[in-house]
Amino acid sequence: MTNSTTYLFFTGKGGVGKTSLACATAVELADSGKVVLLVSTDPASNLKDVLECAVDENINPVNGIKNLFAVNINPEYSAEEYRNRVTKSFEDTATQDEIKKIREGLSGACTTEIASFDEFSRFVSGEIEGEKFDVIVFDTAPTGHTLRLLELPAAWSSFTEQNPNGASCLGPTSALKSGRERYHKVVSKLRDSSLTTYYLVSKPDKASLKEASRTSNELKELGMFNQRLLINGVFKSVEKDDLLAGKIEAMATDQLGSVPENLKLLPLKTFPLLPYNVLGIDKLRSLFNVELQKAISERVPSNAEVSPQRLQGIDRLTEELCLNQHHGLIMTMGKGGVGKTITASAIAVLLARKGFEVLLTTTDPAAHLQDFIAQLGGLPASLTVERIDPKIETQRYIENILEYRGQGKSEDAKKLISEDLKSPCTEEVAVFHAFSKAINMAKRKFVVIDTAPTGHTLLLLDTAGSYHRDIMKNNSNASRLKTPYMFLQDPVLSKIILVSLPETTPMREAASLQMDLKRAGIEPYAWVINQSLAMLSGISDPLLKSRAHAELEVINVIKTTYAERIFGIPFIAEKNILPILLNGR
Repeated sequence: MTNSTTYLFFTGKGGVGKTSLACATAVELADSGKVVLLVSTDPASNLKDVLECAVDENINPVNGIKNLFAVNINPEYSAEEYRNRVTKSFEDTATQDEIKKIREGLSGACTTEIASFDEFSRFVSGEIEGEKFDVIVFDTAPTGHTLRLLELPAAWSSFTEQNPNGASCLGPTSALKSGRERYHKVVSKLRDSSLTTYYLVSKPDKASLKEASRTSNELKELGMFNQRLLINGVFKSVEKDDLLAGKIEAMATDQLGSVPENLKLLPLKTFPLLPYNVLGIDKLRSLFNVELQKAISERVPSNAEVSPQRLQGIDRLTEELCLNQHHGLIMTMGKGGVGKTITASAIAVLLARKGFEVLLTTTDPAAHLQDFIAQLGGLPASLTVERIDPKIETQRYIENILEYRGQGKSEDAKKLISEDLKSPCTEEVAVFHAFSKAINMAKRKFVVIDTAPTGHTLLLLDTAGSYHRDIMKNNSNASRLKTPYMFLQDPVLSKIILVSLPETTPMREAASLQMDLKRAGIEPYAWVINQSLAMLSGISDPLLKSRAHAELEVINVIKTTYAERIFGIPFIAEKNILPILLNGR
């Protein structure tokens, strides 16, 4: 792809191929002689898997590619650096106990997000040290997190001017204040079409095109107009007698013919579904090289017969979840786009059909829950569907805090409290409160939570951990309390379902998430493998057979290495997936 700007952002729904296209673009630009930096802003980055090269929080060259460098914005590393900058200014005036207290106050997800932004802004403002880069390519986190990140420059440049005394959830803004000019510079560059291009990445399906449409509008509201649309994974059948292949191609063609109106105005480029996973430099180069695609495809098995994998279905998983239990928390977690929402929706409906009282909700800023629920003609009477809407929860939280802290205060004092609550981090706190309320409801009913993509979920769990530590330390009745964190650690009350596609990158991310959870004392209950071609019989199309064959190794690794319980959802080539899944396919 040709490029004429310095900053390139790849954004879109989880699982659409943002990382592959961002890496392929970076490789192509480096091959053309430009000095390129590839930056991941995703808390659950998988750059190292795609590049097949170590990538960390330091800028390092990518093996085998001249002029290409890569770096991850590590949220925890950035947060620690931020805490160090904040506390350094107090070293001469505060005691060690006071400094320790300040550090503890900066241990939550709010600090993690603003610190990540602080780091991100350096790459746009031109303040990074070392190599001079011609182009900086950003592989962004799934859309909800990305939009939050892009909103922060404007929000914080305003906030540091209007609230110099600091935000209650962050502590002093002194570590940000010195960068106020930087934030204005960042906002200006992000809005400058001669400097910045936004690539909206989608698959040829309704959900990801809808997400791209929403993203396009929200970027325009932020003054970011230089956008391009990339549709990835367009399938063309080879074996015309394969009914499944015909359905998949027809669905893709239909979606390409009904692209949302605002996206039709954007320059469009499509990329084919390939018979191999795009991992490694050679395969990344093939994304823009048809001849290389053919050469690699010829080395991929396409005629090997695949014995259908017999995995237990969602109906069996649901039976286990409610065995000798009438309430509890069920959370679906994993990489963006792997099928957390369809899994959560199916479990919730099946539980409700058994007569249990069920709440189905989501913490995903991109919230596609209602799209699946709308596929059903009606809902069981015992099922309630909600959404933890960040904007609504933030307004509700602000109103409650103003009422509580404003009692008996003067109008000027109330105005100061209100200004304090304008912090961008207030939204994180508000969402956590709503999350905690949902967990508390699981003491008397089944609560099924469709979580945000991995990185955002880990930030939410980090907040739960910080809240837990604070309660345990400061409450005299702590031994009798059960915090949300303790609820998540209870394997009887909470069941964590890790969802993955039968592909290497989603599997590795789910495995990494599982390790993070285990370190926090949270043991996942089961894995669900979604959209599996290997579970189907009668496939004859060579490309689909190649992909089904590639799934076998991934499924075997999950079975033997990661999961004690494994369930599967076969690939369903229909617009309305949920009714078919509930009826036993």
